Amino acid sequence: MNWPLYSFALGILLLQQQPALPPWPWLPLGAAAVLGLLALGRRPGALPRLGTILLAAALGFLWAGWRAETRLAERLAPALEGQDLQLQGRIAALPQDFGRGQRFEFAVAPGAGVSLPPTLLLSWYDRPETPRPRLEPGQEWQLTVRLKRPHGHANGAGFDYEAWLLERGIGATGYVREAADNRLLGRSDGFFSRIERLRQAVREDFQARLPQADYPYAGVLTALAVGDQKAIPGDQWKVFAGTGTTHLMSISGLHVTMMAALAAALAGGLWRRSPALMARWPAQRAALLAGWLAAAGYTLLAGAGVPALRTLAMLGAAALALASGRRVAPGNVLAFALLAVLLPDPWAVLAPGFWLSFVAVGALLLAARPLAEGPPRQSWRRRLGRHLGHWSLTQWVATLGTLPLLLLFFQQFSLVSPLANALAIPLVSLAVTPLALAAALLPLPGLAAAAHALLHGLMLCLQWLAALPGALWTPPAPTLPALFLAALGCVCVLLPRGFPGRWLGLLMLLPLLATPQPRPPPGQAWVTLLDVGQGLAVAVRTQKHTLLYDAGPYYSPESDAGERLVLPWLRSVGVDRLDTLVVTHRDWDHSGGARSVLESLPVALLLDSLPPASPEARDLQPLAQERRACAEGQGWEWDGVRFSMLHPPAGRVDAPQGRSNHQSCVLLVQAAGQRLLLSADIEAADEAWLLARHRTELASQVLLVPHHGSRSSSTAPFVAAVGAREVLYPVGYRNRFGHPRPEVVERYAASGARAWRTDRDGAIGLVLGAATANGKPELWAERQRRPRYWYDRYAWKESGQGGPDEEENGNDSKAPAPTTTAPQGR
Repeated sequence: MNWPLYSFALGILLLQQQPALPPWPWLPLGAAAVLGLLALGRRPGALPRLGTILLAAALGFLWAGWRAETRLAERLAPALEGQDLQLQGRIAALPQDFGRGQRFEFAVAPGAGVSLPPTLLLSWYDRPETPRPRLEPGQEWQLTVRLKRPHGHANGAGFDYEAWLLERGIGATGYVREAADNRLLGRSDGFFSRIERLRQAVREDFQARLPQADYPYAGVLTALAVGDQKAIPGDQWKVFAGTGTTHLMSISGLHVTMMAALAAALAGGLWRRSPALMARWPAQRAALLAGWLAAAGYTLLAGAGVPALRTLAMLGAAALALASGRRVAPGNVLAFALLAVLLPDPWAVLAPGFWLSFVAVGALLLAARPLAEGPPRQSWRRRLGRHLGHWSLTQWVATLGTLPLLLLFFQQFSLVSPLANALAIPLVSLAVTPLALAAALLPLPGLAAAAHALLHGLMLCLQWLAALPGALWTPPAPTLPALFLAALGCVCVLLPRGFPGRWLGLLMLLPLLATPQPRPPPGQAWVTLLDVGQGLAVAVRTQKHTLLYDAGPYYSPESDAGERLVLPWLRSVGVDRLDTLVVTHRDWDHSGGARSVLESLPVALLLDSLPPASPEARDLQPLAQERRACAEGQGWEWDGVRFSMLHPPAGRVDAPQGRSNHQSCVLLVQAAGQRLLLSADIEAADEAWLLARHRTELASQVLLVPHHGSRSSSTAPFVAAVGAREVLYPVGYRNRFGHPRPEVVERYAASGARAWRTDRDGAIGLVLGAATANGKPELWAERQRRPRYWYDRYAWKESGQGGPDEEENGNDSKAPAPTTTAPQGR
């Protein structure tokens, strides 16, 4: 076992957990310590070996810190946010379609007059008056853009967008402004530009040959051929997630390995047929070279994604070890592959795919001995049975080895995945993917249609499996002790046969399978205002019940906050059902994620203010077990916590008046004398109505600021009547509405209230009803509770406001709402 290399990786992992980068004046001391450990490591003995391991960890920590410092220095200067900047550069990768435009990486050419990041992530939106040009990789453009620093959502669960941007080297996101001097300058003919244009040509060829209406799974073939996962519709992703086959529908390590194996087998067989070639070079080395070159070509065609690059590095390490003729331990091959991945990309340890791929390979290596056993001569029936047994054992090893990580990262596990993968892996890897690649590279008719026909049959099976009751198991996120114990248990179970006490490993898995999640004691409510950008989603948990107050915004036809942010957070805290879902009104930034939540979790009661004849009502209401309209006077009590509906007036939902904001459901939550007022998007007229009807009930220690801090709300009488000491602003970073408005912020500040903002603080937590020394509710912010060095230290600046077309957090929320969505009422 190459412990220094593993220790180097551990040092990189340690750096990625830091709340801030180490101050670089300490670097000389760190270098002196490294030199001392290096001198110690030259001596024989256990202590010097320990010194070498510590040296490797220190080097990994310093290497990752230096790379991080360099990468962070490339971010956009705060003074340039929101300005119109004219620059020149090149489209560096395959443009991706979304809602109503395309998003692409843009390599900035030097000489812009100001210091800009070398790589930007830009969106070019469709505009009726000026059609968007056809974008191709390698095109060189002069563009007028508006940029902002990398910023994402921080909820403690789900995808970390800021970390992803850091890994990709993207120093700013933004969009192309409409300008007369936007023009195409030329085209680059570099090697990588040609590869990206080939990928685009393959994608467009598939779209032309396999129209979506007749070939519903053509997007999967495009993803398998060129790595364009955006081509797969959202409903198909749900089937893959429900059957545990998501890894097969993208360019995973399995596909790259299979392409390498097929190429190596073909090259080796042909090489052995030529005595002249055999005399010049051994067939085994020729096969290894051909296999690695095929894997490299497939990786380039697929866009050189991180999973494919990891696999290519591992195959390269294994090929070098075999070609050298030396006997190299499998653990050393894995260690060198780890080094090949982490040296250029120390942020790979932040990706779930990194852990899943390396742990799966490690588990297979640990259990490799029984896979290789078997007598040399057998009948075909025995050989078939042996291969099926090996295949089943491989599935068992991969499933068991990755189970703890799947529960840690995704809080879900498909119970039908062993059967689904047993069907899908050989069909996709040995038939569908080779046919898709052949259709992409060879002008032969019928190949793409044949691949789709096979895929269509597989999808019928997967859809049936995904629809089985209990197919998807969604336990809460495991605790670290349970995760560590489960990892030891997996190692024990996967040890070679004959090892004493292997069965005890199964007992170590029990805490992982039944991790209890903490819940509030009676009389308390745990409230979390989720960071969903420019929208709203609030979860209220009591001892035995959960309420969700709105489900966040709609982002694009393929995603919304309910799917991307709300559901991952609910799963992480162990919520598998909702007692009540409140959809406060029909605006897309509040109701846009509701459908995903209703389709994924059982909801006992839907309370909404959706007009009866509205498309939203027809779309959402049938998905809940029971539905009622929000109305003044409604109230209930859960576990010693009181809920009271103060708005809208009874009957208003059935006879809507004016904008949908005037139907907003206003909810008061009371626990042990502490009060939280959730006010949705009410405006000045609604506040006046509340003051006339419920003035005494409005007094609350904590207030969710009406309408995201719009100037149409938070009138002075309302602010005074509520008298909140803590005010919460659910706003997106540099949102295009300029929320919260400066005059509103000043009004609350003058009242003595402390401000909390999701764009600055991430998710905001509140313990309502807990006994505290000052009698005030306890609050915390996600970005302060779990800080990471890549969180933007400038995001707190309240003065920065977006322009009229500012995109939202890089998550397609600038995309239009569905045609069934009401006007936003801004």
